[in-house]
Amino acid sequence: MKGILVILDGIGDLPCRQLDGKTPLEAANTPNLDFLATRGEMGYMYPVRPGFIPESDEAVISIFGNELIDSTQGQLEARGTDIKLTRGDLALRANFATIDSLKEGNIIDRRAGRTLTTAEAEELSRALNKIKIPCKFVFKPTIQHRGVLIFRGGFSDNITGNDSTYSKGVAKEAEKIGAFEVLDEEENTQYTVNILREFVNKAFEVLDTHPVNEERKRKGLLPANYLLLRGAGIEPPKLKFYKKWLSVAYMPLELGFSKVSGMNIFSFDYPKLKSLDSYENLRDGLKKACHFSIKVLKKNHKNADYAYVHIKETNLPGYDNKPIEKKHMIEYVDKTLFKFLREFAPPRRIKIVVTSNHSTPSKLKAHSSDPVPVLLYNDKPPGRRKRITTFFKTASRKIPLRSRKKPDEETKGEKFCEKNARKGGLGMIMGKELFEKVGFLR
Repeated sequence: MKGILVILDGIGDLPCRQLDGKTPLEAANTPNLDFLATRGEMGYMYPVRPGFIPESDEAVISIFGNELIDSTQGQLEARGTDIKLTRGDLALRANFATIDSLKEGNIIDRRAGRTLTTAEAEELSRALNKIKIPCKFVFKPTIQHRGVLIFRGGFSDNITGNDSTYSKGVAKEAEKIGAFEVLDEEENTQYTVNILREFVNKAFEVLDTHPVNEERKRKGLLPANYLLLRGAGIEPPKLKFYKKWLSVAYMPLELGFSKVSGMNIFSFDYPKLKSLDSYENLRDGLKKACHFSIKVLKKNHKNADYAYVHIKETNLPGYDNKPIEKKHMIEYVDKTLFKFLREFAPPRRIKIVVTSNHSTPSKLKAHSSDPVPVLLYNDKPPGRRKRITTFFKTASRKIPLRSRKKPDEETKGEKFCEKNARKGGLGMIMGKELFEKVGFLR
């Protein structure tokens, strides 16, 4: 194996008062990441381009050298499940959400409080799949509040979704449900919008009075009574192939991307959310992801040139303004996955690149256009402190008095964080330039 790419989802952040003016990455105790940074280089990257707020799919396909028009999130998420797609099927990413009513359209929580259990999502999905509309469709829940919606047949994807949080330029949670809108004057596009409006309205009627949600309301929980949809796509993604790569992926989007890119995929079943503590579930998922990644790299490093490891959980605390939780997650990844990589990579001369797909600042509770830090471990000798030299004068010359520093104190440590990355030797990088910059090949 020549190189390993680790994407820590949403890792980029901004200084926050909960961490005394530091970012979660800056505040975290990360001796293993710092070890790699000290023996490598740092820089900062705009996953797509400066000023652009990328969605997760846009960032990843850009980093892997593709154009944004080559794919849609709905298609990738659907291909990350067991749903069979044919050309013309309209695929959308879905969130179970909470609204007050269709008339008012106020979004109470776009993830139903993150308390929707796997069993509840499956039961609500069975009810949704019984809705009668003039076309065939399938709704499939995936992980926690997430799902995918497929309309079978010849539809248009030249539309906007109703999840206005992900309208371009938005960097905060939407307060109102968005409107499905046509982006051309084609009759089929208007028909698609009409069908979507009919479906989500009927979905609200089904969900709002469903026994699952009646029980949730009785317990004081937010009902999962609405569907927010985005990333509409009908065309199969046209992405570059990375056949010499292996992928460790477990979320539908990353699974779909890796599949379409021709990678050798290693995955696992994500832990089911059984209690009301979604962060307990996320921590279980993070633990499983780190240890599974270690296992895959140990067993398969001789069978691939490169590895793509995507850790999803570090993104979620940013949405919920939980920078301390984000810090703890970073520390867990450091003491497991990066502790392993610190010992595994050097003797095998494997390069390691650590970065993110986008910034998710906790105080914004959404993606931002801020650049993400980049770390390239390439086994450079660590920086040396300049010898501390003092002089005293004699009549004829200056005589140096050598430093009495111990050898280990002369090794300059580098903290991997946004601030240091901005000053790093790699400089500014565009997403599509990353692999060329770090020497990764297809």
